[in-house]
Amino acid sequence: MDQFFSLYSHEFLRIAACVPRAQVADPDFAAAETLRLARQGNAEGVAVMLFPELGLSSYAIDDLLFQDVLLDAVEGAIVRIAEASESLYPVLVVGAPLRRDGRLFNTAVVIHRGAVLGAVPKSYLPNYREFYERRHFSPGAGVTNAEIQVAGRDVPFGVDLLFRSNGSVPFTFGVEVCEDIWVPLPPSTRVAMAGAEVLLNLSASNITIGKAETRRLLCASHSSRAIAAYAYSAAGPGESTTDLAWDGHAAIFEYGNLLGETQRFPHDSTFVAADIDLGRLRQERMRVNSFGDCVREEFDGSRPFRTVSFSLDRPTGPVLLRRRVERYPYVPADPSRLREDCYEAYNIQVQGLAKRLAATGLKRAVIGVSGGLDSTQALMVTTRAMDLAGLDRKNVLAYTLPGFATSDSTKSNAWALMNALGVTGTEIDIRPAARQMLADLGHPFSKGEPVYDVTFENVQAGLRTDYLFRLANQNGGLVVGTGDLSELALGWCTYGVGDHMSHYNVNASVSKTLIQHLIRFVAGSGDVSSETAQILLAILATEISPELVPPGATGTLQSTQDIVGPYALQDFNLFYLTRYGFRPSKIAFLAHHAWSDVESGVWPVDLPAADRRAYSLVEIRHWLEVLLKRFFSSQFKRSTLPNGPKISSGGSLSPRGDWRAPSDGDAKIWLRELAENVPAE
Repeated sequence: MDQFFSLYSHEFLRIAACVPRAQVADPDFAAAETLRLARQGNAEGVAVMLFPELGLSSYAIDDLLFQDVLLDAVEGAIVRIAEASESLYPVLVVGAPLRRDGRLFNTAVVIHRGAVLGAVPKSYLPNYREFYERRHFSPGAGVTNAEIQVAGRDVPFGVDLLFRSNGSVPFTFGVEVCEDIWVPLPPSTRVAMAGAEVLLNLSASNITIGKAETRRLLCASHSSRAIAAYAYSAAGPGESTTDLAWDGHAAIFEYGNLLGETQRFPHDSTFVAADIDLGRLRQERMRVNSFGDCVREEFDGSRPFRTVSFSLDRPTGPVLLRRRVERYPYVPADPSRLREDCYEAYNIQVQGLAKRLAATGLKRAVIGVSGGLDSTQALMVTTRAMDLAGLDRKNVLAYTLPGFATSDSTKSNAWALMNALGVTGTEIDIRPAARQMLADLGHPFSKGEPVYDVTFENVQAGLRTDYLFRLANQNGGLVVGTGDLSELALGWCTYGVGDHMSHYNVNASVSKTLIQHLIRFVAGSGDVSSETAQILLAILATEISPELVPPGATGTLQSTQDIVGPYALQDFNLFYLTRYGFRPSKIAFLAHHAWSDVESGVWPVDLPAADRRAYSLVEIRHWLEVLLKRFFSSQFKRSTLPNGPKISSGGSLSPRGDWRAPSDGDAKIWLRELAENVPAE
């Protein structure tokens, strides 16, 4: 088991953005605080620790920066930090003023295992409003292929440095300083194009009202464009407040996402650490081909980078991830973000259907309503599309089509919903037609035998869709599909003239977990009557079932999730399989981190307590195996999907969109990778 949990320690890199307590112009104190945090990071397995700009001298000390006694003390502090680092695991990146050829530079000094690896000067010096760095420093822009003497030896110096680990944790990082992120073309842009996956910014950054949010915006957007991790550290307690104030804001971002940040205005030294998913970044750079195109266009090699190598091996022992892995990747846990996502998803569906109706010139929509989740969401979307088109809701022709296993509760929910929404509701009992077809086939059920095989099920599913298409022909309507993304992934749909097919499917790229929240969103939006809201909540509380097989002797209802797996877990697996192309063992690794403890992590705010449960690694492995088998074997169904709008960045399975794959693919090597790396018990 420990071997499994250590499996991905080379793909996750723990970095920390630090805010040490300061004393003005006191390099000895700064060195001591730096090492205090470094030792704490060492104990916690942090690989790279980032400290603030000019942290060894203090930032807001004006002309004291020209004092030799201070600059000598700074170099002495670097020597002490370098010597102490020999027994420490992390790479330390500290800020210091350094002299070279009669000029003073604002630099980032990179230290590891007793040695100074190199120094990177600040490219762009602010000289506006409260800043006047050009009074003290020379700009580093354009400084390449140079050296500087630090701690008694010459080390690489310039803005052309890449720091690359050749140990068991291979990664590359680059450094820039404060203002460099605020310019139109940050130096780290070229650093990223040269291969750096981790970008570090040493900043002082005084605080003014609203500035913290601007920092987050800058860092998040830059990490997204560069497809990189971006860490930022600002000066904190003890820095001079003669004319400025400091909030000690440190944060870590990965491809646009905030992984963690310090509490601002700390009273003591602090840091935030997070595990960067290097595998995710590498996958995204490979997938987003425009990143590579930009590299070829802008990075022509005329300004080559130098690589500074060092060796960083992974810590021993199992990896306990220091990052939040969302249990519901299609459903954000943050309430405000969830409301925004539901608003957008719902309106994307409505707009898509309204446009299709307008394009076809059809005035009616035909839809089957089962009283289940998918048809409920599709019916609400359809009625709103009619509203948007200025058409009467009676133009929605909604049919409940009871079969051999339709329960009274779902049928009554279907009727209640149709009546509440004001559509034209009709019931067609498909059992006589199904009995005739089964008899024509010579099926044992027609002879009184309780044989409930796939033919028995699909005769009902096929007839329902066949009725809907013929009703659409008869009434000049468009058949609205109801099947969702999760069902398409698991092949849980009847191919051809079955629930696989429609004229337009509004749910095609909406996961089952998101559909539940979309229904909750509408129920609580105030846009529907209290009666409708109560019906929606009743539908949400109903067991997910295709209702194709009659209840057993015990009255047990046919349960979809007993067959294809818990949708919450399968949506997690699907997201990481299709969105990021992760190995099955890595998906299991992340799933265990997210789902193994019911008390940990964050749940969507309106998720019922009954749905909050944990999964063991054995359960995760089993259901992932089920998903892989069903996903690969059902690709032929996805290759012929009807149209429907893409809803989220999590992707769709349309052959014209996010997912294009051969229908005769085989899950063999994925199943083998899972079996070889994830324990079965």
